[in-house]
Amino acid sequence: MKLRFIFLFLIGWGFSAPAQENLNFQKPSAEILALADYERSPSVSMDSKKEYMLLSFRNTYKTLDDLNQEEMRLGGLRINPITNISSTVTYINNLKLRKVTDKVETQVTGLPQNARITNISWSQNEKKIGFTNTTNTGVELWVIDVVSATAQKITEANLNANLGSPYSWMKDNETLLVKMLPKNRPALIDSKKDLPKGPTVSNSDGSKSQNRTYQDLLKNKIDEANFDALVTSELYKVSLSRKAELFKSADIYAGESFSPDGNYLMLTTIQKPYSYIVPLSRFPQKSVVCDLTGKEIKVVNEVPLTEIMPKGFSSVRKGKRSMNWRTDKASTLSYVVALDEGDQAKKVDYRDEVFNWDAPFNAEAKSVLKTQQRFSGIIWGNETMAIAYDDWYDTRNQKTYLFNPSNPNQAPKVIWDRNSQDIYSDPGNFETKRNQYNRYVLAIENNNAYLIGDGFTKEGQFPFIDEFNLATLKTKRLYTSKMKDKKEDLQSIEDFKKGDVLVQIQSKNDFPNYYFRNIKSGKLTPITSFKNPFESIKNVYKEVIKYKRKDGVELSGTLYLPASYDRTKKSEKLPLLIWAYPEEFKDKNSAGQSNKNPNEFTFPNYGSFVYWVTKGYAVLDDASFPIIGEGTTEPNDTFMPQLIANAEAAIDAVDNLGFINRKKVAIGGHSYGAFMTANLLTHSNLFACGIARSGAYNRTLTPFGFQSEQRNYWDVPEIYNGMSPFMNADKMKTPLLLVHGDADNNPGTFTLQSERYFQALKNLGAPVRLVLLPKESHGYAAKDNILHLLWEQDQFLEKYLKN
Repeated sequence: MKLRFIFLFLIGWGFSAPAQENLNFQKPSAEILALADYERSPSVSMDSKKEYMLLSFRNTYKTLDDLNQEEMRLGGLRINPITNISSTVTYINNLKLRKVTDKVETQVTGLPQNARITNISWSQNEKKIGFTNTTNTGVELWVIDVVSATAQKITEANLNANLGSPYSWMKDNETLLVKMLPKNRPALIDSKKDLPKGPTVSNSDGSKSQNRTYQDLLKNKIDEANFDALVTSELYKVSLSRKAELFKSADIYAGESFSPDGNYLMLTTIQKPYSYIVPLSRFPQKSVVCDLTGKEIKVVNEVPLTEIMPKGFSSVRKGKRSMNWRTDKASTLSYVVALDEGDQAKKVDYRDEVFNWDAPFNAEAKSVLKTQQRFSGIIWGNETMAIAYDDWYDTRNQKTYLFNPSNPNQAPKVIWDRNSQDIYSDPGNFETKRNQYNRYVLAIENNNAYLIGDGFTKEGQFPFIDEFNLATLKTKRLYTSKMKDKKEDLQSIEDFKKGDVLVQIQSKNDFPNYYFRNIKSGKLTPITSFKNPFESIKNVYKEVIKYKRKDGVELSGTLYLPASYDRTKKSEKLPLLIWAYPEEFKDKNSAGQSNKNPNEFTFPNYGSFVYWVTKGYAVLDDASFPIIGEGTTEPNDTFMPQLIANAEAAIDAVDNLGFINRKKVAIGGHSYGAFMTANLLTHSNLFACGIARSGAYNRTLTPFGFQSEQRNYWDVPEIYNGMSPFMNADKMKTPLLLVHGDADNNPGTFTLQSERYFQALKNLGAPVRLVLLPKESHGYAAKDNILHLLWEQDQFLEKYLKN
């Protein structure tokens, strides 16, 4: 009785702690810090001929000061109004060049001091490289001469990068089309000082729509005025000698695209009226083609405000869409029109029609193809050959067509008709090459095309190259990677006759590096030699384990065990951490396929539990959590029992190996994985605790769909309520660590979701801790926040799981 009294006293004392803590940023334990505080290897960009490579260096993490900048959130954008570039951009701080055949890197000279580089782009002849540099007052344009590895500033800090990259290379390789701030730009309005002149009013005309929840929308007329001021630009033609000539007067330029021959320019501008319920991508737009003097040739598209959309992921808007230059022709536009008015509920023989429209657009556009399902893309080849794709979300069906764009009366040939989620039957992706216009088209050699595939099979991953005969539609296997202790990714075919291929090879301890492989001789020639920055975990045990759910669905996960753990004796039973993310499928066969490779480089990051293998935990990373809805059944109709069955199968699989104490198992996930975690803790007794990061817990706050759910709340209120941890908060008694960025920008995972869920759990007596990371969006970026996150997780797991 005395012991029982002490136990109850301790529980009561634990819950009497203050609701808030005055806590400074903390760092995780030495074992985790050694992995988290590392130097990032550079990223690599090569020219198309693989003669030169550009190495881009950046800091491993951002700083809090990087996140703590001026910011305006308008129309779905997050903008720094002082520098006129996205406030979320990640900057490069150094650039080096290297001949691919050399071993020595050359430092690019003349770079700006304290460089903040982004928007890197090779010129069409690949002798120059453009980039922008962000200063304290704005964005500058710089250009690198590749051969001499020298950089020069081309403009002052007057570029407007608020709608993406502010420049495009012209065909002469000596001139760039640049978006600059207007000289008479109006001052921004301070909404806190300038009082509104009336209320904000929105109307509905009674039309039904299926708009999801969006962040950072316009809210009033002041927002509209500030949006106008921030995204309006003037277009200039700027030479490498720094001569600037006004090309187009001020407008909201949302897209600039030169024709392949460089003689025409399609300009897309944003029009009014704006919307307070959808982001700028659905504002009215107008596309105009002009010549190189700026003279307007033709208005080629006008898109109205798109607030009303039919229900379903295969529904689209009415009118011309996917308008782009045809890459194999000098100046031909291609676009698609829905034949069902964009409404997937309507029954029609063909869903979409593809048109070609030749400049100068005096004649009518010509139909070149009709697709049975929703159009999803084209790879242009030549006058008589092109590859097209369509798909249908509800069935996960995808069709691949070979068609003759010069003869619409010639029926397209269906090459593949398959389940897009069936990775074991994936034929691969067609290889492309640059043509005379420096655009990528289907690579055709002697009437053969080529496919590069990931090569997932039941026995493992074996990437391949196939030759595809365009006459017989038959494939011939040219190469299969047979590496057993390494992973080989086939990047591109460099010489079709010689058989030279660019590949990337890695192992669990070898950082991914580039090589040339000759698929005929097998010879490997190394290109890069980046080192493993995570030596402290090179001896941990890593294995892809496969197991079955109780209904027979095959599952898998990557199991990590501490380097010192004796897998033979198994005398110590380890605590287990499971990290997962649910995925929806339409059939059990696809759901049971595995895309995990044990030879993939072990890259610990804040998005997994791998760090904790150094602290004596077993870790099951990327555990399969399929949610299946076959036929007319939707996956979420049986979400909860499938979720629990996935968790039970994962725990049973590792327990049957004899490695764990099944009473000491924790589950964790980010975003939809956080939603999964909260539901598992609520509706099962499988876990000792859980970690849920940046999730959504009340589905009535996302009433027009979430994740892969197409139905709205009023269609299936029982699904929305039953799947919402918030609605079942009274059932949740398992310790939970909730984490959220306090500036989450992801649709549906508003920070409010975690705040309200925490309040419900706290008031109902559940053991829960809420950590809001300052200035962070949906993905975390600042070093102080990430290290503190790892500390929070470490403390939580030590308290509620390990001890």
